[in-house]
Amino acid sequence: MGRIHVLPEHVANKIAAGEVVERPASVVKELLENALDAGATRIKINIEAGGKKLIQITDNGCGMVRDDAMLAFERHATSKIKDAEDLLSVATLGFRGEALPSIASVSRLRLETRAAESTGETSAGTILEINGGRMARVEEAGLPEGTSITVRDLFFNIPARKKFLKAESTELSHIVINNEHDGIEIRRAAKNGGPVEGVSGGISGGIPEPPKAAKPPRALPPPKAKVEPTEN
Repeated sequence: MGRIHVLPEHVANKIAAGEVVERPASVVKELLENALDAGATRIKINIEAGGKKLIQITDNGCGMVRDDAMLAFERHATSKIKDAEDLLSVATLGFRGEALPSIASVSRLRLETRAAESTGETSAGTILEINGGRMARVEEAGLPEGTSITVRDLFFNIPARKKFLKAESTELSHIVINNEHDGIEIRRAAKNGGPVEGVSGGISGGIPEPPKAAKPPRALPPPKAKVEPTEN
């Protein structure tokens, strides 16, 4: 029997996740690009524990019908391109179709989506849950137009990756710094079960500012030469 074999899909997705998902900020980047490509004009980002425990992105984009929602988690499934010629005129932020299956393979993911009426679709909303790359739940529900994706327990099934994440404040700062744009609201859950705190529009809420470079010591002026009086 030969030694070469095809890897199971869930293993291949975890390998791909290592290239797409490096830290919570990577998840936010990929989901945010999807929201913008969907035509969203308002995007809310909720963060807990620096994104380690929770990342939730809600948008008012075009949403998806049930079939598209399920297909979106297949590798290389995309609405952005159809053939090789489209690669020459890509006008979207993403097009490879790798982000969603990669993220779903290393987290507990919940998708809530409903296609906007402007798309010509009148179907009910869809709730879909995936745990570690395995489909756990699919059902119809009454939902607002747009999409909400909740990612919990990032790297729960890859402890070796999880232990290399930085402190919560550091991971949160990476998310905030890279996503300070109009129309994007970033909020984080406060400690001890308190209300969420807004952190968009600047780094706040206890997130450390990047350290400022120390000023070099001021150079002392050279000593003046001593002039001795001369006798005529």
